[in-house]
Amino acid sequence: MRPEIKSLASALLAVFPLGVLSVACNPSGSSSERNERWATTENTNVAIDWDKINEAYKLAEGPEDFERRVNEIYTGHEIVSVSVADLDEKTQVVTGFFDKNTNGKVDEDEKIFTIRRELTSASEARYQTVGYGPYYGYHSPFLGIASGMLMGSMMSRMFSPGYAPMYQQPYTTSGTRAADLRQTRSSYRAANPGKFQKSQSGRTYDRPATKSRTAPAGGSRGFRGGGKFGVATRGRAVRLDA
Repeated sequence: MRPEIKSLASALLAVFPLGVLSVACNPSGSSSERNERWATTENTNVAIDWDKINEAYKLAEGPEDFERRVNEIYTGHEIVSVSVADLDEKTQVVTGFFDKNTNGKVDEDEKIFTIRRELTSASEARYQTVGYGPYYGYHSPFLGIASGMLMGSMMSRMFSPGYAPMYQQPYTTSGTRAADLRQTRSSYRAANPGKFQKSQSGRTYDRPATKSRTAPAGGSRGFRGGGKFGVATRGRAVRLDA
């Protein structure tokens, strides 16, 4: 074989496997590309209107009324379970959580918010809401409550003479109650279609048909809370305007 032909053959043998490897490793719609697209479209975390959560607690007649109100406010797929515990005669802690393992208990990684209420005098109290998990970074200011204000019996009874805490044995949403909440929430959403619209992923309901959300400068959408009660201390942004 002539030297120049032999040299050309050797060069082709060296280049050909590399070309095959390059094609095999980078096909259109590769696994890494599919994973990236999935990561940008699959998102079950939805915004919570914290103004409405705080107001729901103030107006609730009891734990079951509060959890109903919360699940009508929450626009995602999950059911928000609630735990109500009176730590002492002056302090109540309400926890909202996703009961992922359906054990009827609040596990730390299931918490999404807590509301801590403290009686500060015979006629005044205050409460504060703090976010956890996907809502970490949100906390409301201390919201003042005074005897005589418009409020539900869950809160107003603490101003009654001879008041005794009702939830020293904590109330927690049961599995049966969670099923009832899902059914009543579905009916509520069906009766108020303008408030809810499924996202393209089919997982969330937080995009009204008449409004669109744009990403802030820098390309990160962040996490938006609702209304003017509260600020983001770290992490995700929380909306401060009404």
